[in-house]
Amino acid sequence: MSDRTYRLILGSLLLVSLYFEIGYLMIFLIGMLFFEGATNLRLPLLLRKRQGASGANSTPAPDQPKTRFGFEAERAWRLIVGLMLAITYLGFYDTLWFFPWFMGFAIFGAGVSGVCPVLIGVKWAGCR
Repeated sequence: MSDRTYRLILGSLLLVSLYFEIGYLMIFLIGMLFFEGATNLRLPLLLRKRQGASGANSTPAPDQPKTRFGFEAERAWRLIVGLMLAITYLGFYDTLWFFPWFMGFAIFGAGVSGVCPVLIGVKWAGCR
């Protein structure tokens, strides 16, 4: 599973959870995002390892550009999305009901197109 497919599935589950008002699914997704961000045990990486896809057959990566932080952008993305969903869904859903919907559509769109503005911003800020 690629990160793009992961974003497509995550965005779909967020929208399903919001549309059908499945609070437990939303809480599970927020918890999963925090767990993956805190431990860096990401579902796409674990599934790739399980399928046996290793980097041994690939060509070596070119030199990585210097970054300000030694923190992975995907990991930071998961923490940011989890935090924003927790604040807006669990804390202020009565007044900010549109924000989780916007995030669900944006993450779904990032899965379809492969372009995530938040991930681009996190990389621009200095994460690798």
